[in-house]
Amino acid sequence: MPENVVPRSGPLAGAVGGRGKSAYQDRDKPAQIRFSNISAAKAVADAIRTSLGPKGMDKMIQDGKARMLVELSKAQDIEAGDGTTSVVIIAGSLLDSCTKLLQKGIHPTIISESFQKALEKGVEILTDMSRPVELSDRETLLNSAATSLNSKVVSQYSSLFSPMSVNAVMKVIGPATATSVDLRDVKIVKKLGGTIDDCELVEGLVLTQKVANSGITRVEKAKIGLIQFCLSAPKTDMDNQIVVSDYVQMDRVLRGERAYILNLVKQIKKTGCNVLLIQKSILRDALSDLALHFLNKMKIMVVKDIEREDIEFICKTIGTKPVAHVDQFTADMLGSAELAEEVSLNGSGKLIKITGCASPGKTVTIVVHGSNKLVIEEAEHSIHDALCVIRCLVKKRALIAGGGAPEIELALRLTEYSRTLSGMESYCVRAFADAMEVIPSTLAENAGLNPISTVTELRNRHAQGEKTTGINVRKGGISNILEELVVQPLLVSVSALTLATETVRSILKIDDVVNSR
Repeated sequence: MPENVVPRSGPLAGAVGGRGKSAYQDRDKPAQIRFSNISAAKAVADAIRTSLGPKGMDKMIQDGKARMLVELSKAQDIEAGDGTTSVVIIAGSLLDSCTKLLQKGIHPTIISESFQKALEKGVEILTDMSRPVELSDRETLLNSAATSLNSKVVSQYSSLFSPMSVNAVMKVIGPATATSVDLRDVKIVKKLGGTIDDCELVEGLVLTQKVANSGITRVEKAKIGLIQFCLSAPKTDMDNQIVVSDYVQMDRVLRGERAYILNLVKQIKKTGCNVLLIQKSILRDALSDLALHFLNKMKIMVVKDIEREDIEFICKTIGTKPVAHVDQFTADMLGSAELAEEVSLNGSGKLIKITGCASPGKTVTIVVHGSNKLVIEEAEHSIHDALCVIRCLVKKRALIAGGGAPEIELALRLTEYSRTLSGMESYCVRAFADAMEVIPSTLAENAGLNPISTVTELRNRHAQGEKTTGINVRKGGISNILEELVVQPLLVSVSALTLATETVRSILKIDDVVNSR
């Protein structure tokens, strides 16, 4: 019988030639799409694996298929700020388990529902093994921040960054009542030059702009105004040119301009303002040379080119209010501070510091120094992660051991839990439990240990009830990780488990791809 003819008596009776063949093949399409998505996401997760832990390597991802796991990592960063590598590795391991379950013919919906059940039990297990922490326990906070810094390029500076991060968070919250931390209240200012040792925490405002009138670089008992209008000659509404041929008229125009600017500066001086911050303008010059001359004569320190996005932080820090028109520029709009000065850094430029604010908002500034852009960005990223760890402890005041201890405990307890279930569910929860071993296994691998023997020993120790036993990367072995002060917030582990499971469940639900143009 010719290939393109389908017998009438077959399951596709009535289908026409080639159409029948493709319709028959399409039955496998959802499974193919599912396996394709899983293998693409798993490939990225495998690439990320070598980044985990203090001995991990850095990565640069260029593949478009990585987008879903990049989004997952971002979600973890927003929620917890740490554990961004762990969440991707757990997702990759769960996807690997899914592949094996799907190949055994288990329906994706059953896998998805079983994983959700395992997640709920897993969160319960993690909460049980955590220990509560008080924000007054400074030592515990420092240890948590130091643990997050261990895997960073600048880990040798954790003794500098840990206290800095803890102090910053404690200054912007009320420890007794706080339920979260707005990290926008901690501004990180990057300054090229110097070394990481020069990084400092400033209670007040730090500006990277230069003083416009270099003659006045220090003002005590500062009265600070922030203006959003221009101190320069007005422009016509439309882009016109005015040609003045008579020098008498020209003189009159210049006198008018001078009088206009002098009037503006006098109104500013009348309020008692002696430090003036001027927002950057795109309409015309925010500050003309003539205005600067008058301000200099009146002993007013001027800082121009203030960025629009910095306005809110400046106002909150020094208690000033932005003024959009000179008529609203009154004494009650000014902020006050003990000292505003331009400080010279050792051969690496200048900064403006405003300290001793009279009515400070709960804000601080961290100044990050470094010999090159890469070092500064790495330091900024490390400080951000340490701040996020402290924020996690403010949100959920509980700590859990690090070093793969929570994951191996999960694997053990979820395996026990799977025995209480029946049928396919039990099989899927068991696969979920086995997937958890990827974290201790990867940590051991990246530390140069034998992953199989390390994880086996770890599993045995946990089976004997040693819940806080984990992999000690520094000493290259297994020990009580709490005694080694390797701790992380409970929120980091719970968030990583929850987000990884949600992502895997959403990938399982995809069974077709539509090409959009």
